Amino acid sequence: MSIPTLKEMTQSKKVKIGHYVGEFVTPGIGHILASARCDYVFLDLEHSGFGIETLKNAIRFFECGGIRVIVRSPSKNYDYIARICDVGADGIMVPMIKDAAEASNIISYIKYPPIGKRGVALGIAHDNYLRDDTPVYKRLELSNRKTTFFALIETKEGAKNANEIASLKEVDCLWVGHFDLSASLGIPGQFDHPEYKESLNKIIQAAKNNNKSLGRLVTSPEECSIDLDLGFDFCCFETDTSIYQKALISGINKIRKIVNER
Repeated sequence: MSIPTLKEMTQSKKVKIGHYVGEFVTPGIGHILASARCDYVFLDLEHSGFGIETLKNAIRFFECGGIRVIVRSPSKNYDYIARICDVGADGIMVPMIKDAAEASNIISYIKYPPIGKRGVALGIAHDNYLRDDTPVYKRLELSNRKTTFFALIETKEGAKNANEIASLKEVDCLWVGHFDLSASLGIPGQFDHPEYKESLNKIIQAAKNNNKSLGRLVTSPEECSIDLDLGFDFCCFETDTSIYQKALISGINKIRKIVNER
């Protein structure tokens, strides 16, 4: 059975379950996520300290496991976004998207002409070093169809303009950055606050109005269940460091308890 592309995933309301990686990039990481039956990985360059060379290796590691890769850029600058595309990322997420104009500008960075203005480099990592007789315009069309844009909505302004952002044809998914959104509203971490709920509902409704996918990072299966009821279809379960720390702390505490009871 062929593995759906990210573009195909965003065009289906079937639930997609993934995992966040911001620390542990090893040759086996793709197979580890595959053994957990992840559909995709959220690979973070904004908060991890990973550079382009690490990303280039990581994409191949995940490719070996058949895991689709969404990469969060650390900036909105063309040079960084274009390099993320060139090393092979099909899914591009850019932080703090505030309005449709800014989203359109990002789209122009990740798409080749005539849709965008991404610089053309063929026969490199993003097209698996392909050398054949396919006309250049066809190769650019294929890349444009494959490249998938996840608009990260995580500010008060972004939530206000979510419907206009979602209405853009080349926006494939709205992604909620809940911590930054709450901080932008002046209520950091207060996810039950009416202002946060109002902004979240604007994003959810924008995705529904425009038939776009909707995603978020969650910290428990219970959180994911609530999100699914709200209309989310991309569930990104936990960060790599959090899972490792929780398991380690739990195990060591149990061992210490055994030791102390002897």
